[in-house]
Amino acid sequence: MIKIKRALVSVSDKTNLVEFCKFLSSKGIEILSTGGTLSTLKQNSVNAVSVGEYTGFPEILSGRVKTLHPKIHGGLLGNPDMPGHKDELEKNGIPSIDLVVVNLYPFAETIKKPNVSLEDAIENIDIGGPSMLRSGAKNYKHTVVVTDVSDYKLIEEELEKNSGISEELSFKLAVKVFSSTAMYDSTISNYFYSTLNEKFPDKITFAFNKKQKLRYGENPHQAAAFYEPVFVKNEFAAFQGKELSFNNMLDFDAAFHIAALLKENTVSIVKHLNPCGVASAETTLESYNLALKTDPISAFGSVIGVSGEVGVELAKKITENFVEGIIAQKFTSEAKEILSKKQNIRLIEIESFKEALGELDLRPIHHGILIQDRDYDILGKENFKVVTKKKPSDEDLEGLLFAWNVVKFIKSNAIVYTDLNSTLGIGAGQMSRVDSVELGAAKAQKSMLSVVGSYVGSDAFFPFRDGIDAVAKVGAKAIVQPGGSIRDEEVIAAADEHGLIMVFTGMRHFRH
Repeated sequence: MIKIKRALVSVSDKTNLVEFCKFLSSKGIEILSTGGTLSTLKQNSVNAVSVGEYTGFPEILSGRVKTLHPKIHGGLLGNPDMPGHKDELEKNGIPSIDLVVVNLYPFAETIKKPNVSLEDAIENIDIGGPSMLRSGAKNYKHTVVVTDVSDYKLIEEELEKNSGISEELSFKLAVKVFSSTAMYDSTISNYFYSTLNEKFPDKITFAFNKKQKLRYGENPHQAAAFYEPVFVKNEFAAFQGKELSFNNMLDFDAAFHIAALLKENTVSIVKHLNPCGVASAETTLESYNLALKTDPISAFGSVIGVSGEVGVELAKKITENFVEGIIAQKFTSEAKEILSKKQNIRLIEIESFKEALGELDLRPIHHGILIQDRDYDILGKENFKVVTKKKPSDEDLEGLLFAWNVVKFIKSNAIVYTDLNSTLGIGAGQMSRVDSVELGAAKAQKSMLSVVGSYVGSDAFFPFRDGIDAVAKVGAKAIVQPGGSIRDEEVIAAADEHGLIMVFTGMRHFRH
């Protein structure tokens, strides 16, 4: 057992501080403290010795230097099991410090503030705190470290029960310290890199907190959890419904991204990461009805994204079918009441239904991680290059733009048939682009929707004219595609032969 005779307490988070230190005092433990922590303890009649008095050296440089002293770190790092340590400590008059209670300057909270200055961020970089924590954690067999206020209870329980702290608990707390200081440094590093606009530095670290344990991973035999960045305000939490699974989270994310990148009142219906219906109408109810028509069978068990408000009528309509959940900008109180009767439906409300521009797309592979920008770029009609003899009208350009903005969310090879503002048929994830063309048309036919006169979006170029022939065969009117194939001339000639409109975008939207 590690006997606790002396504790150093210096915290920014003063939750339960007074109660905990009164407990330590009741056990005859001497308390050393600094700055605001010391003031709080004295104001609450807790005996504590200032670090300056203890070391014989005052705090200097506006408090930047107060615990960086041999009497502090010697007391934390001294290991009586190592040759010479005990003699050196006695020779230099350095008593042991057996317990370190430190949590760090609120750097992450500071940089979340609007318009935070670099100077403010710098002043909230803790130097002495991480140094003391690491010193104590390195010497965990003789020094106990506490950096989380929720662990005060563990210390109290062990001291009551054993009159000391077990090495097992001390080790667990040390592990927690190294995780915390690593995360702290990572947050600082990422912030400073962001000020340089260096998106892909030579060295990269990520700081994430565990938000929640998930029901399971992609399959029930796989464990899973959800982590969020430490300095980003998270809104991705359900206020109703069953516990979220890994797949639920992916579908919610996909439904959100689709609806957030398109016009207000867009509704996306997502199944297995692919949209099975997307529409952008005047109201969310109209958008949902149009999106649902695309593939009502696949919509069973889907997740719905609503870039706008879920009101009474939309809530009633959605509850006519089984859905896994809804992610929306807002639910009216009446809609919440209606949906509450379907207790298993997960509901997530995100007030700012916009993409977090600058987000990175992280993909793990077996020996590393791939990182890229998210595919956020949205083109306008002015970016279209008409390559066929037949020219599009302004209305045609609107339809082609909608098809182009939707196809980016479909797994490659991807083909989408649309009218002016809603999907008609979707061909997703086929190894052959011709198969995607035929699948999309067949899905529309199965839903009793006509693709005659429709607009076709393709995520990548048509490598051969066979895809154009297949589009013409089902009666589509116009095609939007990136272009860039060595057979573009052959493909354009095929479009002209069939009397199709075709525009090139110069941008590819592979989604692997």
